[in-house]
Amino acid sequence: MSDTPPDRLAIDPRSKFHDAATLERGVGIRFNGRERTDVEEYCVSEGWIRTAFGKSLDRRGRPMTVRHSGTVEAYFLDLQESGAGDAEPGNDSETPAKSDPESD
Repeated sequence: MSDTPPDRLAIDPRSKFHDAATLERGVGIRFNGRERTDVEEYCVSEGWIRTAFGKSLDRRGRPMTVRHSGTVEAYFLDLQESGAGDAEPGNDSETPAKSDPESD
C-alpha cells in the first residue's frame, strides 16, 4: 500500500468508494484544521466531507448525512502513531500528574 490514503473514501460497504483494506488500516481526517471522527465519506480533491445528521435515518434505514465544504486532509493512523517524538498539541506528556491535596 502507498503512504497516502485514497482521494475519496466511504465507510458504507454499498458505495463504490468503499475500500475495506484501507479502512482496516485506519484513516484519520483533519477538516479545516480540526480532527474529525464522525466522517461517513470524504473527498480531498473536491474539499468536502459527509457526516451523519443526528440520529435521523432515511427511508432505507441509513443515516441521513450533511455535506460540509472546506479543507480536507486525510492520513493513515498507523503512520501518525509510528512518528515517534511528534507530540500532539495540548498533550503535555512530560508534566507529572497533579495530586489532589484533598485525597491525602
